[in-house]
Amino acid sequence: MMSFASAREIVMTHGWNTTAYQILNPGLRHWFAPDVPAVVAYARRQSVMLVVGAPVCAADALRSVVTNFERFAAEQGCRVCYVCAAERMRDLVAGSDGHATVVIGAQPVWYPQEWTALIQSQRSLRAQLARARNKGVTVELIPCAQGHDHPELERVRDEWLRSRGLPPLHFLVEPQTLRGDVADRVLLVARRAGSVVAFLVASPVVARNGYLIEQVVRSPRAPNGSSELLIDAAMRCFAAEGRVYATLGLVALSNQAGGASAINPWWLRLMMTFARGHANRFYNFRGLERFRTKMSPAYWETIYAISNERSFSLRTLYAIGAAFSGTSPWRALALGLLRALGQEARRLRWPGTSEP
Repeated sequence: MMSFASAREIVMTHGWNTTAYQILNPGLRHWFAPDVPAVVAYARRQSVMLVVGAPVCAADALRSVVTNFERFAAEQGCRVCYVCAAERMRDLVAGSDGHATVVIGAQPVWYPQEWTALIQSQRSLRAQLARARNKGVTVELIPCAQGHDHPELERVRDEWLRSRGLPPLHFLVEPQTLRGDVADRVLLVARRAGSVVAFLVASPVVARNGYLIEQVVRSPRAPNGSSELLIDAAMRCFAAEGRVYATLGLVALSNQAGGASAINPWWLRLMMTFARGHANRFYNFRGLERFRTKMSPAYWETIYAISNERSFSLRTLYAIGAAFSGTSPWRALALGLLRALGQEARRLRWPGTSEP
């Protein structure tokens, strides 16, 4: 039986999907291939096994690993859905009658070696960085192990979570990242007057010689530009290490996916259009996309959900929602609505105040 340490070893050898290191986060199950170094991390929701990105293995072993894992899932009475899969997985199943692929968004990509030149060309970005520095914000790189149970980081994280429209999400957006495996992660902390106001966590994408910036956590008390200052420090750190790839991860429902979304079934396109127009009270899709676009990424990668069924089903979509919410998606929306109504009530009671 292979161990959790073996999972990390495989990730640090073969991790190509940007979610690869996230398979070491708390709350996931692990399946190991019987014949090659390969691991699949998944969460089970009813009869669906939801895979974190794609199997982590050598590229030439991917097909056999997928076949063996799907056989394992079928023995458990489950179908499989690869959530946040990228082009490598999509190309593998292209033309397969037994797999359905849908576009769920896109992720921006930068070349860290070009970051300094990008900043010099972007007046608005320089202004944001100067705004934070002028407010006394400084950034410090600290050992990631120090982030475990760090009271100031936990305070900032809790303040950040309370400002969200939905209860804390899980699966690929686990807020307790620093309680997972941190041996290879990067932790940057922003302070003002000695107090932590924001922090950034990045995880390695070894096979692309890069990093995923998986969390930028900002207290509502942090001065404007604090997030940009953390990202700037991270990009310069990556460049100094010789990294050639960096991403801030998935923007769900992103318009940057462009015409690729045409492959989605009509009912999913309709739901995504409605969500883009009306769900920003719960999750700020448009704001997230604007924030990342203003930093001029080199390009955007289309991100997929791929299920081993002939047509992508509502049942699979519901299972994805349940994995992210940690509960029934309908209950999560109801809780988000109650939170939104509470925020509106506070604004009406104290008109001079506002909540982020």
